Amino acid sequence: MVNGHKILKAVYSAKTDSQKADDFIRSYIPFILSEASKNTGKQCTQQDDEFSIAMMAFYEAIMSYEKTKGGFLSYASVVIKSRIIDYNRKEARHRGHLSLYDECGDNETQLIDIIPDKTDVFEEMAIRDATRQEIQELSTVLKDFGICFSEIADNCPKQERTLAACGKAINYAAQNPELLNILLKTKKLPLAELVSGSGVKRKTLERHRKYILAMLLVQTNGYEIIRNHLKSVITRKEEAKV
Repeated sequence: MVNGHKILKAVYSAKTDSQKADDFIRSYIPFILSEASKNTGKQCTQQDDEFSIAMMAFYEAIMSYEKTKGGFLSYASVVIKSRIIDYNRKEARHRGHLSLYDECGDNETQLIDIIPDKTDVFEEMAIRDATRQEIQELSTVLKDFGICFSEIADNCPKQERTLAACGKAINYAAQNPELLNILLKTKKLPLAELVSGSGVKRKTLERHRKYILAMLLVQTNGYEIIRNHLKSVITRKEEAKV
């Protein structure tokens, strides 16, 4: 598959180049199969109709995707689910059978919503694969900045007050994408901008430069899973203090 950090560029290239679109779709066949399986309740193969539906939906997602719609894979997942639901409804009507997506009761609840989910295994596999890819991609990018994971751990602030100060600088950069662009372009931490914008002392930022740099890279496009994991860890820590 295409590395997460390059997905956006690959998607926009695929919009105008049919060969690049074919290559991009081919590289994401495992993801498409996983989404087809998750939304049909069975392990799909490339011979199943649902796989063809999912593949066409993936192409549709490429052509209709815009940055404002969030991460591409999350958007593609929604489009695939919608098209498979439409397909199952049509098939059910043609056969006169009850569909998992038929509404039951008075609150528009679908049958699939009240049946125990047996497809978690496919979702878990997809998440594990995607997480592994993000970590590998982040490791590669960190090497370009002359940093490895062990150095980040060693450079992480030990005191709560220092950790909070670094977090303040990181949050400021996350809310100002131009700083992230400077980081990616120059491969240097924009210390002056972080100091003036966040109010954190330069000495603190310099002392924990590698940690802050890594956290800022996670804020760039392509690391949704890692970002969400870090947010959940921070939330649990804050709740534990209450």
